[in-house]
Amino acid sequence: MKVGLFINTQFPEGFNLTQRIPEMIAQVRAARDAGFASLWFPHHWLTHPMQMLQITPAMGYVAAHAQGMTIGPNILILPPLNPVHVAEEAATLDVLTGGNYILGVGLGYRQPEFAAFGISLSERAPRFNESITLMRRLWTEERVTHIGRFYSVNDAGIGAKPVRAGGPPLYIAGQADVSVKRAARIGDAWLMMNNAGLGSLVPLMQTYRAALAEHGRAPMEFPITVECYVGARHATAHEECRGPLEYKYNAYASWGLQDHTTQGSFEEFARDRFIIGDKASVKEEIARYRELLGVDHFIMRCQWPGLPQEQVLSSIRRLGEIFASSG
Repeated sequence: MKVGLFINTQFPEGFNLTQRIPEMIAQVRAARDAGFASLWFPHHWLTHPMQMLQITPAMGYVAAHAQGMTIGPNILILPPLNPVHVAEEAATLDVLTGGNYILGVGLGYRQPEFAAFGISLSERAPRFNESITLMRRLWTEERVTHIGRFYSVNDAGIGAKPVRAGGPPLYIAGQADVSVKRAARIGDAWLMMNNAGLGSLVPLMQTYRAALAEHGRAPMEFPITVECYVGARHATAHEECRGPLEYKYNAYASWGLQDHTTQGSFEEFARDRFIIGDKASVKEEIARYRELLGVDHFIMRCQWPGLPQEQVLSSIRRLGEIFASSG
């Protein structure tokens, strides 16, 4: 069982971003020292008033401090981007990390992002599928000729091949049956996100495993992304992280992804969606997730816009202790 850290690159309006960079690196080092196996980065465009660092330069900068940890996007919004550009950057990041790069991708959902790139939301799935096919060819073939519906390459090859044979693994995110089946068919893993709660994830996992069996495929692993806060005391843990989590999920609601957290109690919203508590209760929840879903790689988001740095670092250290004791 592995644990990864989801790096926060989102900050409230008015925060000095330059001052946040040393804090981010301190979190990476704390995770590395605590035995975390991976680092993951979010991706969006046009997030004002929320401030957000862009994903590729952030990953390149942090890679120097990762020292053997796997890094990757969670998730890169693929359809608005040209797959040649994505394939070239992924190959470079694979080289920079010594073959420790995973490309996590998804369809995206925000109309303003797609409109800014002149891409229709209705084209998400076919663009995504064509991009995956073309990128794999660019990573593995010397020269490629591809004349597709959306993209064309004429007898050309990328400038740097990935270190990893076959190119970076492709982890595909999805929160609907069709997306999960796509991950089973063409991905190296389904990148689960517990945004909607375990009640939605359990049947999706059943769909995923059935699709894997249908296609005769086995994933590299079963990763899940979860909001996680480990406090010193169970009684106060929810209150300590309530404000930053509410800020984040109310921003998501304004983008059309989630219900507002303020429509019910925070504890009710967090139940079966976030893992919050002291070390003992968090360890029990991790065991419950493993039993229900069979996951073996927990990617934990331990910081949200506005959570103080010392609380973040303490939560990371406690989480490392939990996984060290779990074996």
